[in-house]
Amino acid sequence: MSSIREIKRRIKSVKNISQVTRAMQMVAASKMRRAQEQALASRPYAVKAWEILTHLAAQKGGTEQLHPLLTHRDTVNHVCIILITSDKGLAGAYNGNIVRTTTQFMAEHGHQKASLITVGRKGRDLMLRYGRKVIADFTDMPSRPKMKDIYPMAHLAIDGFLKGEYDQVYIAYTDFVNTLKQEPTIHLLLPIQAEHDQAENKAMNKHYSSEEVDSTAQYIYEPNPEKLLGVILPRFTELQIYQAILESTASEHSARMVAMQNATENAKHLVSDLTLTYNKVRQDAITKEMLDIVGGANALAQAS
Repeated sequence: MSSIREIKRRIKSVKNISQVTRAMQMVAASKMRRAQEQALASRPYAVKAWEILTHLAAQKGGTEQLHPLLTHRDTVNHVCIILITSDKGLAGAYNGNIVRTTTQFMAEHGHQKASLITVGRKGRDLMLRYGRKVIADFTDMPSRPKMKDIYPMAHLAIDGFLKGEYDQVYIAYTDFVNTLKQEPTIHLLLPIQAEHDQAENKAMNKHYSSEEVDSTAQYIYEPNPEKLLGVILPRFTELQIYQAILESTASEHSARMVAMQNATENAKHLVSDLTLTYNKVRQDAITKEMLDIVGGANALAQAS
């Protein structure tokens, strides 16, 4: 059994750790509230933009003539995945879940050689450790990202698709459901899928309303489809990446707050157990000393 001094030292160490985790919990809670507000505020706009994109992809008359981002290629040889993780750890299973989901997706669909655009150090480091092909990484994203912060990664993916370097572009992120639930999500970003082809692409649809949209309706574009869609489609695609980062940021801070809360509670339980052990060891030591004193007194009495 450990000595009294060792137990006291361990109790002090655990208490110091609990103070750190408690402070980190409060910081994460503050950041979480701001991140949630930002993600929820922009979600309706992103959802409606995605509805427009998928509706345009369902139009009759050859969507590839409307814009190259609507072009579906018969053979998929090269795939790009935008993987969104965090720069820091201590967020529970947040990073591990999305990385695991992405590697499983790559294995199940035969995309082991997919090119990866990573956002966050954790995803980059893990994918490099697994021997995956990371073509670009973006770190030190601001706590409250803006559209200009995602332009480089968005243009890298969009330009690669337009040049034919990638036949498909996926985005892997953690969708924010609530404080206690965050879902690793992967959905097809490019080419834009038609509404009736989205049986396996429910990532963005789960935030939609239940109203059905008539995809057979035809529209008149002014000034013309090429100019209008040439501006709308890239910007709305950038918006989907931006919203995915907002969802991931809210999920990260929520996961970190819950993880630090659990760590603080576990530290309290450990201090309680250590205190009980300390009292038992101290009581045993006192009892042993009293027995030694009684034994010495008896020996003196017998000697006299």
